[in-house]
Amino acid sequence: MYFPFCFPENDKEQSIVLSNEYCLFVQKPQPVLLGSGLIVPKTHRETVFDLTHQEWQATFELLQKVKGLLDKEYQHQGYNVGWNCGHVGGQEIFHAHLHVIPRFEDEPLAGKSIRYWLKQPSNQRVD
Repeated sequence: MYFPFCFPENDKEQSIVLSNEYCLFVQKPQPVLLGSGLIVPKTHRETVFDLTHQEWQATFELLQKVKGLLDKEYQHQGYNVGWNCGHVGGQEIFHAHLHVIPRFEDEPLAGKSIRYWLKQPSNQRVD
């Protein structure tokens, strides 16, 4: 199976913006989610639960640098930051990746959280 985050340099649309010993922050042009990107471990890990202590710490440290960079580049008013784990959890690429998404007050869905869709009555389980 091919995991694009194992070889991020092969994706010509993607840029490695920041990195540290264990992680990368990558971005692709995003017409809707302006400024968004992903923090990925350099070593293949399927989910966040598979990260080593060092990778977890490096992810946190890189997230702080990413925030500083995005805060300078964009005039956004908030963030969504999160992981999807497993197919049912919405994970499409089975290489752990932390979504970092600047949010803007003039978005049509401003104020809606990641959980907004999950909390809809249409998502209630049927016994």
